[in-house]
Amino acid sequence: MAADLPEEVKRRPTLTINIPNILTVLRILVIPLFVIFLIRKMHGHALLVFIFAGVTDGLDGLIARLLNQRSELGALLDPIADKLLLTAAYISLGILKTIPGWLAVVVISRDVLIVTGIAVLTFANIPFAIRPTRISKWTTVFQLLTISVTLLDMPFEGGAAVKQALYWTTITMTILSGLHYTYLGLAILQAGYGNNSKKNG
Repeated sequence: MAADLPEEVKRRPTLTINIPNILTVLRILVIPLFVIFLIRKMHGHALLVFIFAGVTDGLDGLIARLLNQRSELGALLDPIADKLLLTAAYISLGILKTIPGWLAVVVISRDVLIVTGIAVLTFANIPFAIRPTRISKWTTVFQLLTISVTLLDMPFEGGAAVKQALYWTTITMTILSGLHYTYLGLAILQAGYGNNSKKNG
């Protein structure tokens, strides 16, 4: 019977319940608590939740490798969990004016751009693999560092200058990453249409 299923159904990630996936789902579930702490300006509590999310993010990948529990579902959920946490953090801190509004807009706009690109490729039925690029990884590091430093809110000499430098570094990396993903997306789209034309011809 499985052979009669459409190809796109066969490619869907299977539901795999294991420790790494449970940790990933748990990371998603604590996001509302994180937002509540931010709204109530309980930055210390929010930072603890943020650290918990970071630790579980590292643990799920480590456990998946050590116990050979990698799965398609985990590969799909892990980046979604990261994006949801970062998006919630930047939107909340931007609305609360804890970070500059323009910084939040740029970070969210990049993610919207990526999601739009994925949607276009999916609707165009063009196969692609979601793999973080090197510049994307560094962008995530600076985005996480920005949130962490903001939540720490420790007054020290030159602290304002350090924050400004971090903000501008983060926004620069975010823009470069967005442009890089745009280039990659257009290249995949062009190659996909080229392959489809050859098949139809």
